[in-house]
Formats: sequence, C-alpha cells, structure tokens
Amino acid sequence: MALNSNKHLWKKWRLGFGFRPILSFLIVILISCTNESISAEAGTVESQNTEENSEMYEHLTTGNYISDIINHPAFKGFGELLLTRDNNSGYYNTKLQNVSSLMPYHGYVNPGDVVDALNRMIDDADSGKTIFYSFYTDQQKQFEPDKNYTGLFYLRGNPEAPFAIVCPGGGFSYVGSLHEGFPIAKKISESGLNAFVIRYRLGSGQKATEDLAAAISYIFRNAESLGVDTKYYSVWGGSAGARMAGDIALSGVAAYGGENLPKPASVVIAYTGQSSYSSDFSPAFITVSANDWIANINVVERRVKNLRNVGVDVEYRRYESAGHGFGLGTGSDAEGWVDCAVKFWQQYIGE
Repeated sequence: MALNSNKHLWKKWRLGFGFRPILSFLIVILISCTNESISAEAGTVESQNTEENSEMYEHLTTGNYISDIINHPAFKGFGELLLTRDNNSGYYNTKLQNVSSLMPYHGYVNPGDVVDALNRMIDDADSGKTIFYSFYTDQQKQFEPDKNYTGLFYLRGNPEAPFAIVCPGGGFSYVGSLHEGFPIAKKISESGLNAFVIRYRLGSGQKATEDLAAAISYIFRNAESLGVDTKYYSVWGGSAGARMAGDIALSGVAAYGGENLPKPASVVIAYTGQSSYSSDFSPAFITVSANDWIANINVVERRVKNLRNVGVDVEYRRYESAGHGFGLGTGSDAEGWVDCAVKFWQQYIGE
C-alpha cells in the first residue's frame, strides 16, 4: 500500500515538473505574440500620427480654395489676415487659380506666385518659425477694435540682416498681400535680407500709415528677438501701400504716432500718383508702367524729376505694358524689377 502510494506521488511529481517547461515555453510564445501585436499596433498609431503631422502642413496648390488658407493649421489664429478684406466669407469657395478676383485693382496676378509664397510660409511654420506678429497690444485692440485686423507677416532672410516692410496696395479698400506682399517679401528674403508684410486697417490712408509707423516702432523695440538689424531698414509699397511708404520717407515715423526713429535708408515706391517730395526724402527706387490706368505716368515722372532736383538719389524704372499693380511682374515687361530694387537698397546698407 505504501509502495503504491509512493508510485502515485512520483507520477504526480514527474508529470508536474515534466509539463512545466512546456507550459513556460507556451507562456513565452504567448507574451511574444502579444508584444508583437502591441508593437504592430503602436507602429500603426505612430504611422498614422506621422501621416497626420505631414497633412497638417501640406502645401497648397492652385486647385485649393480660399477657405483652405483660412483653415490651414500653419495659419491658425490669423488666416483671415492673409486675405484681402476684413470679411472674406464671400470668397471662401473661390479657387486659388482665380485669386485675381479678390484684387480688382491689380494686374498680372499670378496664382503660382501666390501659392509659392504661401507654401514658403507654411514651410517656415512647419520648422517652428513664428510667421505672424501682432504689433498692437490687447489693450490697444480693445480700445480700437479695428486694430484686430492688423499684424506683421515675417519672411526671414539671414540672421541680423536689415529688414524691409512691404506695404501692399488695394486703394485702402483691401490689402493685396497675396499678390503684392508675400511674393515680394519672399523674393527679398531669398537675397538674404529680412522682410515683413504689413496687414493694415482699411478705409483710411491716415490710419494705414499710423499702422505702418506702429509696426516700424514694434520691430525696432523687438529687433534682438526678431533677429534683424534696424540701421538700414527699407520701406516698400505698391499703389496705396506706396503712399504709406512715401509718407514715412517724407515725414518720418513720429509724424504718424510712432517713436522718434530715423527715416528709412531707402524706400521703394511702385505705381502711385502721390507727388510729395523734399530734400530729406529717403533715397528712392520708383517704378511704374506707361499704360497704368490708375497712376498717371506723367505725375510719377514729375515726382522723379522734383526729387532729383532737390538732391535725392532716385533710380527710376519705366515699363510700357505692365499696367497697374503688377506685383512681381511675372509675365509682363516689368518682370525682374524686384531684383533691381533690392540692389538699389543694398547700396545703402553699410558694413
């Protein structure tokens, strides 16, 4: 009886320990499979996240809509200010290939130039660069709500290089930054110089120039964090924006509510009928087309003559068929004028 009992115990012990390696092996396989499943799932999630991140900063094409600019994550919080008006809802369903319909005073609007400039800013945002700055405080905006429709877009050149502020036109009824701001700023930045595009208040040339003076003052105060040199700054403008530039070149920043700052080292004035001048006007690059239906070429050329007569350095570029508001001039006889204007400015940039 005792012998049988011992045999029974031995059998139980042998079976128990005999199956333990098998059981352990099965557990290892189960854990391994589970881990592989978890890893695969994690890889899928990571892949999805990567795809989502790449989609976040997807480039625009001329087949996109105006609403795609507003809703693009790179422009979150300020997308409307990239556009022409304070309320752009009527254009949301317009394709970028028809972007010229937003800017009736402008000619030679090239959708490819518009998209290239927007994509440059998307790339900058994607790399962590801040592309939009508000030059008015929250308190100032609360006191004057229309200041909510202002700001500066920054397209960087080389660190510590001088800066330009580009003032797009639009007859003070809209701001043509898409055609006459961002593409020009992109071109300037590609030369190694820094470029801002101002979004100013509509409806009044006085208010718009006050915004420009406030923006210049803001850049001077924050030059170190922005990474710009202030000594040789330039102001650029087209049409209504050229009037703003001309006002600063004539009267200075403080005259429009800004700080007591030097006048621009140079000013670039494109297709405007403004005629003001003085002996201490900033050195000026001036351009217009003979067939401009808004800025009379005779008025422009008279101003060039008057500036030169009082000793102001002026480079004048006359074109024949580019019309009004030609922006970069792509496809017109004015194509390449921005490079000439940059070279003029560079003459006034010291060591």
